[in-house]
Amino acid sequence: MNVEVTPLPGIGTRQDFMIRAGRRVGVVTHRDGKFELIVSHQDDPDGCAASIALTPSEASTLAGLLGSPQLVAHLEEQHREVAGISTKQFPIVPGSRFDGSPLAETELRTRTGASIVAVVRAGSVHPSPRPDFVFAGGDLVVVVGTSDGLTAAAELLGGG
Repeated sequence: MNVEVTPLPGIGTRQDFMIRAGRRVGVVTHRDGKFELIVSHQDDPDGCAASIALTPSEASTLAGLLGSPQLVAHLEEQHREVAGISTKQFPIVPGSRFDGSPLAETELRTRTGASIVAVVRAGSVHPSPRPDFVFAGGDLVVVVGTSDGLTAAAELLGGG
């Protein structure tokens, strides 16, 4: 995918790409930390048909929603030949028990037998997070384990 990055003097940067439908979709990252989701006109790829202002938290949540399914699909493909092993994702709900807590406090492996293999935050994947990795609201935790382990993980993380 060819992502074009365009500096916007005094504003920030625009990063967008052409989708199969012939429109450009992207994000304007403002210097003050705000974001805009943008979509071009169908007949004018350079003209902005719609923009939606997003707070950093909203942008983070959207990025996680868009990026996490691809990561989970990739991991499921890797575990397809391992009978009884599945991959699921669970959100860290803002203000929940583990929002702001290190991964070690979950004791997920000990309690459930399942393992946290990645955390998706703001569209970035943090593979094999260490025990001192601190969760933030909006994170998506990717867990691998048996069906029973994943059910227990869902109950523990509150994202069932």
